[in-house]
Amino acid sequence: MTALIEFLDTPDGPFGVVADKDGTVLASGWTESTEALLARLRAPLPVVVAGRAPGVADAVHAYYAGDFAAVDAVPVAQPGGPFRQEAWRALRRTPAGRPVSYTEFAAASGRPAAVRAAASACATNAAALFVPCHRVVRTDGGLGGFAWGVPVKRALLDREAAAR
Repeated sequence: MTALIEFLDTPDGPFGVVADKDGTVLASGWTESTEALLARLRAPLPVVVAGRAPGVADAVHAYYAGDFAAVDAVPVAQPGGPFRQEAWRALRRTPAGRPVSYTEFAAASGRPAAVRAAASACATNAAALFVPCHRVVRTDGGLGGFAWGVPVKRALLDREAAAR
C-alpha cells in the first residue's frame, strides 16, 4: 500500500498526516517526523510519498479556525479489535469543549468497568485530532498523558473550551 504524507503548520506546531489516496487518515500527530507517525501504525507499514490527501488539510485548517466538527467528516482507518473500534467511535462522538473522564469514556465505549482498556485505546490511537483522544482526562481533572505531549493536549482543550 502507498500512502500520502503531508506536514501542516498549526498553532500547536507542525502536524503530520499519513492518509490513503482517498483521504482516509491512517496516522496523524504533532510532529515533523515521518518515523514518529509510522511508529503509530501497525504492520504492514505503507510506503509513504509526499502528497496531499483530499479534504484532510482543509479539515485541519478549519478545525484551527474554530470549526471543530470539520475533522469529524474525515474518514479514519486503524486496526484494532471490537472494543478499540467502539472506543474510537465513542471518541469521535465526544463533543469539543466537553472533555470526559476515562471512566465516562469507558462507559461511552460500552464497557463501564473497562477503564484501563479505554485508556489503552487512547494510548494506541494513531489518528490524533481526527479521533480526539485529547478530550479524555483523569477523573480528578488532571490531563493524564498524551502521545504528542501534555502541552499540546492542554492547548487543544483550552481552544475548544474557549469556543463554547
